[in-house]
Amino acid sequence: MSKQFGFDLRLARRKSGFTQCDVAHLIESHQSNIVALEKGEHLPTLEQICALSLVFGRSFEGLFAEVIEDARERVRSNLPSLPDKCAETALATNRKANLQRLERRLLANNGTGHDS
Repeated sequence: MSKQFGFDLRLARRKSGFTQCDVAHLIESHQSNIVALEKGEHLPTLEQICALSLVFGRSFEGLFAEVIEDARERVRSNLPSLPDKCAETALATNRKANLQRLERRLLANNGTGHDS
């Protein structure tokens, strides 16, 4: 997953005309960190994600589509095995409704995982 992010980051940087040094300066990092990100050696921190989104004018989802899809698959695969042991209270009703909503969002595959 980080290899694809690195490829996308490199492509976005080159399309923008920025050097690795430019991006490092803008997000208050080091060029070696940008090199490592582009090689897919690690994923950026949350703060770096926000800064990169601003630098390249792209949404989080646009930068991390593959990461989001991996998370979607993991959550979707965990839904059937979720324990059903829950006290019958108003909270249990809310839980059931929210689990159904979650399943619909995951199956909708609209790219965000958010309610429309």
